[in-house]
Amino acid sequence: MGLWWTLGLVQGQLGLLAEFNPLLPAQSAHLFTVAVGPWTMVISNHMFMVGLATAILAVGIPLALRRRGLAPAGWQNVIESICVFLREDVARPVMHHHTDQYVGFVWTIFFFVLTLNLLGMIPSERIITLATGKENHFGGPATANIFITGALAMVSFVMTHATGIRQQGLRHYLVHFAPPGPWWIMPLLYVIEIIGAFIRPMTLAVRLFANIIAGHILLATFFGLILVFRSCTIAAATVGAAVALSLLELLVAFIQAFIFAFLSALYIGLSVSPEH
Repeated sequence: MGLWWTLGLVQGQLGLLAEFNPLLPAQSAHLFTVAVGPWTMVISNHMFMVGLATAILAVGIPLALRRRGLAPAGWQNVIESICVFLREDVARPVMHHHTDQYVGFVWTIFFFVLTLNLLGMIPSERIITLATGKENHFGGPATANIFITGALAMVSFVMTHATGIRQQGLRHYLVHFAPPGPWWIMPLLYVIEIIGAFIRPMTLAVRLFANIIAGHILLATFFGLILVFRSCTIAAATVGAAVALSLLELLVAFIQAFIFAFLSALYIGLSVSPEH
């Protein structure tokens, strides 16, 4: 009798594991459809989060930077400190005298990626469900979507080469696209540089996507243990581990935004300087 009870318990736990999907919190979900004439656009939860992040930055940054005195304070002080750090310690060492010309892009990409990462940590769909009693998908980590990070990487890619062409001219930029070398090895160098030019945005997209989705999968897996084992001890340990992991994910949100901004600044610096 005890053996059959144990086998039944194991079978039930395996059934829960089979139904449990740790990728569910990071998956894209359909929200609604927008029709504009003959065109139809499907709006997903991740597209909604991108729009929400854009609105927050478009409204929040100007409000935070309104001067109320001679010395900055509060959020204004925080934002200006971050901007000064990105300009002086991230952009200027690689952009040199082009820093003030292109640092605006570095600021924009940093705050945008950071806002998306932080919004993805808020379980807004669960909060709305508890408040309204209706299931919804208004939330989710947009940067855990490879298409979102790929679009951000493509923006960095276009900005990198557009600034290089703008500073050097198309002919001069193409001539100095590969480092100088013997004539017989130049075709190989150009092939390597072209491949590298497309690999760079791919690494930007995959790095951001992989780090964000990994954190959400781990969190979902920890909470899934509560459903499987149904033990107060396991639940307490899981909640403690989830809190620690959430703090780590908060740090990762800042680190990944910094890395994305730093590498974008580095690529632009290499592009606008022919000697590089």
